[in-house]
Amino acid sequence: MKTLVLVAHPNLEQSVMNNAWAAEIEKHENVTVRRLYDVYPNEQIDVEEEQALLLAHDRIVFQFPFYWYSTPSLLKKWQDEVLSFGWAYGPGGDKLHGKQFLLALSTGGPEISYVAGGYNHYTISELLRPLQATSNLIGTKYITPFTVHGVRFLSEEQVKESAESYAQYVLNEDL
Repeated sequence: MKTLVLVAHPNLEQSVMNNAWAAEIEKHENVTVRRLYDVYPNEQIDVEEEQALLLAHDRIVFQFPFYWYSTPSLLKKWQDEVLSFGWAYGPGGDKLHGKQFLLALSTGGPEISYVAGGYNHYTISELLRPLQATSNLIGTKYITPFTVHGVRFLSEEQVKESAESYAQYVLNEDL
C-alpha cells in the first residue's frame, strides 16, 4: 500500500510533535511525505502535481495541528483547489473513490478538553465532522483519526513513543 502524508504545519521546525511524526513516517517504504508549507511557501499550489500524487497513492493522510477546531489555512486552501468539482466530486469526480483517508492531528489541550460538556464543549469526533463529510463527498474510506492530545505537556520519551505509534497506525493495512 502506498501512503501519501500531507504535513500541514506552518512552523514545522518548531513543532515537537508534528516534526517527530514526519521524521518517523518518512523512514518507511512506500510513503511519500509532503511538507506543504515547505513545498508551497507562497501558497501557489500546483493542482496537477497534487492530483497526480493522490492518484499514485492508496492511503491519504492529513497530518496537522488542530488549529481553531480545523486545519491550518494552507491545508484548507489545498482542499479547495486540489479536490475540485469534476475531479474529486460531482459529475465525473470519482478519481479518489475507494482510497483511504486518515487524519493525524495533535492538540495543545488535554483529552479531557474534548468531551461533551468539557472546555471545548464537543468531542474531537464531533469537531472533525466537516473532514469526515469531505471524505464521504470524495468517495474515500474514512479511517478513525490518530490523535494525540496535550502535546505541550509530553516528555521527550512520550513524543518518541507517539511518533512510533503514529507510524505503526498509519502503515497498518488492516485499518
